Formats: sequence, structure tokens, C-alpha cells
Amino acid sequence: MEKVLVLLLLALAVAYAVPDPRGLIINLKEGELCLNSVQCRSKCCHRDTGLSLARCAPKARESSECSAFTLYGVYYKCPCERGLTCEVDRTIVGSITNTNFGVCLDASRSRK
Repeated sequence: MEKVLVLLLLALAVAYAVPDPRGLIINLKEGELCLNSVQCRSKCCHRDTGLSLARCAPKARESSECSAFTLYGVYYKCPCERGLTCEVDRTIVGSITNTNFGVCLDASRSRK
């Protein structure tokens, strides 16, 4: 366990030492391979199928399909852009199976 922590700290030190503001592990651009949404600028690491590679993707726009939450850090549908809400049935089964998809709606318009 200690070896894993040391390797992780070493990897983070290398990432922060790189002069490029993008980094090697975090702050990735759209289209770059990722393992978790935290790595992406958009905060959405997206994959099409369970066997495809995950890549950073833009957040979902209004009237697009979206995911409200993921337990694994990788989405099949990206969360909504800022100011939009993902209208979805939020169940624990949907979160575990990653099938809790909805539609992005403008929060101010949906209240009226």
C-alpha cells in the first residue's frame, strides 16, 4: 500500500512539474483519453459503450441527454452545462448500472 502511495505522489509531482498548463494527468482537453472525470477540463470523461475507451467530452447542452451522477467517474452521457439541470429519475439502481439518463433543461424556465 505504501508503494502505491509513493508512486501516486511521484506521478502527481511529475504532472505539476511540467511547464505546459495542460499537464499530463489533469486538465485534459476534449478528445484526450481519460480514466475519470476529474482529469478533464469539462469534468466529463465519456465513453460510448462499456468496451470503448473513455475520452474527455463537452458537457451536455439544453435538450440533450444527460446523466445526473455517476459512481465510477466515467459517464455514458455527460452532465449538463452550467445553469441547466438534468431532469432524471434518480435511483440507486440507475446510478449503479449507469442508466439514469435524463434531459438537460433550463432551471429558470422549468420553474415557470
